[in-house]
Amino acid sequence: MIPLSYYLVLSAILFSCGVTGFLVKRNIITIFMSIELMLNGVNLSFVAFAVKWQALSGQVFVFFVMVVAAAEAAVGLAIIIALFRTRETLNIDQVNLLKL
Repeated sequence: MIPLSYYLVLSAILFSCGVTGFLVKRNIITIFMSIELMLNGVNLSFVAFAVKWQALSGQVFVFFVMVVAAAEAAVGLAIIIALFRTRETLNIDQVNLLKL
């Protein structure tokens, strides 16, 4: 049996990698993937605590987070594609929607 602390450390590492990618990278796709990495880190901690406490509610919550993340991915990628078609760049510094 793997201790709970191992799962929590892995979850913290995933979340930290996501935060670092979100703050450092300037590409919209990389930022989008970093947000997904943060969500997966949080989901791992929810599942670890759900197994530890023998509660189904944590796993159900993870299911809903994954459904929302899938919908967010579909909508987000559609927005990114539309943005790339109009601005022809994915660099966050060069994308300004308030200017023509």
